[in-house]
Order: sequence, then C-alpha cells, then structure tokens
Amino acid sequence: MRSPKQIIASIGLVGLMTTLAVGGLTGTASADACPSGATCAYTTTNYGGAPGPVYGNNTDLRSFAKWTGAESIYNNGTQCNVYVYSSTSYGGARYPLNKGTGWKTISGSSIWHHAWSNKWFGTGC
Repeated sequence: MRSPKQIIASIGLVGLMTTLAVGGLTGTASADACPSGATCAYTTTNYGGAPGPVYGNNTDLRSFAKWTGAESIYNNGTQCNVYVYSSTSYGGARYPLNKGTGWKTISGSSIWHHAWSNKWFGTGC
C-alpha cells in the first residue's frame, strides 16, 4: 500500500507532465520562420502558421493569399524598413515597419486582410 506522501507525489508528477505536454502544444508563436531578407505576412495573429514571404518592392500583392488575408506581418529585412500599403501601387493607407520588427496583429487597421503592396525604404534601399 502506498503512503499518502507517495500518492501526493504521484499526483504532482502527473500534473507536471500534463502541464508540460499542453504547454508544448500551445507555445507562443514567433516569426522565426520568416526567411532572412523578406517581409512575411501570416494569416493568423502572432505570426502563426507558415509565412508568406516577399522580397523587394511589390506593387500588387493580391495574388498572394497570405497578403490578402494578412493578420500579422513581420519585417525580417537585413537592410531596409518597409512600408505596407492598403491598396495596390503604393496607394491607400501607408504603414511603416522597421526591420527586425513586426505587428503581432493588424486587426482594426486598413491593412487587415488588405496588405496589397509594399515598398522598402531607408538608407541603401
């Protein structure tokens, strides 16, 4: 027969293992998957899922599902900041995003599901 201390220790171990297992499945998202030199759009908040990378200036991103359904964006550029626009050909609302930074959510902005063009800016761009 097990002592009360052994039973409590067993319950604690099971609880710890359950917490670790669930925590591993629901860990926080990061933009690590965005390739170096790209700006990436994600169709979920917090950079969830596979990134939709683009490089250089793009006047029409409507053919990229990740950009027309964007909910978070990360600039993994190596030299430049990027403007993200709500319309094609650098039109509509313009949002500057510094290199090495991102928006975990763009909810409430005019680029929510409408990030339709981008243009790099800064020294040497």
